[in-house]
Amino acid sequence: MEPGPRRHATGRGHRGALAPVLVVLVVLVGLGTGAGGAALWSSANDRTRAVDVAATGVSDDAGSGNQSTADAAARTDGADGPAAASGASVTAPVPAPTTAPSTDPRTTDDVAAGVLSLDVPASASGRLVVVPGDDPAPRPGAVKTVRVEVEEGLDVDAARFAAYVMETLNDPRGWGAGGAFSFARTDDAADYRVVLASASTVDRLCAPLRTQGEVSCAIDGHATINYARWVTATPEFSGIVRTYRQYVVNHEVGHLLGHGHVTCPGAGHLAPVMQQQTYAAAPCLPNAWPNP
Repeated sequence: MEPGPRRHATGRGHRGALAPVLVVLVVLVGLGTGAGGAALWSSANDRTRAVDVAATGVSDDAGSGNQSTADAAARTDGADGPAAASGASVTAPVPAPTTAPSTDPRTTDDVAAGVLSLDVPASASGRLVVVPGDDPAPRPGAVKTVRVEVEEGLDVDAARFAAYVMETLNDPRGWGAGGAFSFARTDDAADYRVVLASASTVDRLCAPLRTQGEVSCAIDGHATINYARWVTATPEFSGIVRTYRQYVVNHEVGHLLGHGHVTCPGAGHLAPVMQQQTYAAAPCLPNAWPNP
């Protein structure tokens, strides 16, 4: 503390009388600067520092690595921020994984139809292989059996192709609509055969019908589907290849069931399934089903 202002005496006598008193005060002040005085100074200084800490949130120990709660909460986890500078643990952001774009040109329906490649060979081995397994009829009543065969050497998932054929035949819009009958698949003797073959094998199996490497046929108990049409359909079915695949199964099996060709009933109508839509659906609209 600063000493208070002193009063000046107006007379010499008074100054002489005060001298002993001043000596005593000087001695007492000197004694006050000892241990007791130091304690009082330290206590006052501590109270001052406590006020400073409460006001600022930062203690004088910041240089030694200690931080107040308020200071720590204000820091961020950025790699170059205060947390990194103080030696705190920093978690770097993890970039999102990237997926390389698929180079597979096949559609979902290509996969379901058993198509493993969009390449179409003009010929394969010429040997037909029965797809193993049985699929029971999906409902009670009359049942017609089907055996599915695929030419060896075609890039086809035979089991998927067979499943696709049977799903199409047993669709509620199919030939058995209304519960007239349903189809069951077998790898033994059957009422009908559904065959997937290359163009050259189709021409051979369909003779004397003239398929000319382009179309499919039904003859002698087998519905033989041209592999080129199965993979690519026709320009009129561009973008709706699934519709063409369902159509060609129903059309050729329709022949085995005794149905002949019909023509388009008029522009804008759905094409009958027994119309030769491989050549043209127009002026009708493409249609895959006997009972759409």
